Amino acid sequence: MGKTVLISGGGIAGPALAFWLRRAGFVPTVVEVAAGPRPGGQTVDLRGVSKTVAERMGLMPAVRERQLHERGMEYVRADGRRVAAMPVDLLDGAGPVAEIEILRGDLAGILADATSEVEYLYGDSITQLDQDANGVHVTFASGTRRRFDLVVGADGVHSRVRRLAFGPHDRFVQHLGGYTSYFTVETPEDLNHWMKTYTAPGGRWVALRPDHDPRFAKALLSFRSPVITYDYRDVEAQKALLLERFSGLGWHTQHLLARLTAADDFYFDSISRVAVPEWSQGRVALVGDAGYCGSPMAGHGTALALVGAYVLAGELAADGDHARAFSSYQRRMQAYVDQRMELPPGGIKMAMPMTATGIRYRDLMTRVITSKPFVGLLKAKPDVMELPNYSADRPLGVAAEQAE
Repeated sequence: MGKTVLISGGGIAGPALAFWLRRAGFVPTVVEVAAGPRPGGQTVDLRGVSKTVAERMGLMPAVRERQLHERGMEYVRADGRRVAAMPVDLLDGAGPVAEIEILRGDLAGILADATSEVEYLYGDSITQLDQDANGVHVTFASGTRRRFDLVVGADGVHSRVRRLAFGPHDRFVQHLGGYTSYFTVETPEDLNHWMKTYTAPGGRWVALRPDHDPRFAKALLSFRSPVITYDYRDVEAQKALLLERFSGLGWHTQHLLARLTAADDFYFDSISRVAVPEWSQGRVALVGDAGYCGSPMAGHGTALALVGAYVLAGELAADGDHARAFSSYQRRMQAYVDQRMELPPGGIKMAMPMTATGIRYRDLMTRVITSKPFVGLLKAKPDVMELPNYSADRPLGVAAEQAE
């Protein structure tokens, strides 16, 4: 029997890690606080080396079936008039909207299907970790206590594993000056495959993204703010906060607010950056947003999750010593993580200006840099990482699969 690995988090990074670990001969278990795979969610993308990882996992046919076909992002005024646009091919598919976009819930479902033989503990979470020289005793919220060889936190920005094994939240999470939410609504207009964004003074950002069903859209409400105190479990209070912040704005804002109260896939969180200097402590390691997250402003969270899971599993499979494997994992990933955590020019101030003058300036600059004299000067940054191949002549997993 292979080494046992407990993975906290059943979103993207956790199941991706379980996929590769199982193929490499490990025995992964995934614990997820939700009652099951979470549907819906925001739109995420696959590009560069993350697309290569998905291809090596054999996921691309399913991804292609569920991908969204977005044409790019438009900035609109309160009356709906387009003032600037960034089409998907502007940076060869590496701009704000990528060639391959998919709903997070759809990708999570594909990963869940690909790991159907992995043990999932839904509706539970980790409350205590006790390490010794040979393993980790884990206590769960359900009262169950089990022992594993290794534990990996793939449980996002507010990681429980990170808090238990590395230290308090505020040591690693930096508030970037805003909050964001998303939920599903009946679409108030034909989006024609464009993501449409309206910015109002006060640093308020309202957006609609296409869904598979043209009758619906993904609504996003974001706003600039210093740290505010709120109960992350009190969804109704979070909705009330948005109703107050966005009341009276133009475009389709009132349509979104009218449907906000009844939204059953509502999500709200701070716009934050996660940076953990060392991604492992003894027999516990972090992957994805739990260890490195540039925030929604930077994007690339799915890419970092998929690539991080692949490399972590590969290093563990290549070296029987977990300490050396964890060190090699961070060494291979660090430059790529640093690159993908970079914020866009101007950060949140450029994305969500506080004044009408600032909004007009941003729109003008967008029109300038996307115009013919300048568009050729825009170059997408290539991935700094050459994806490892953990077999002499084939990717990790394929060799193990053939050996079985």
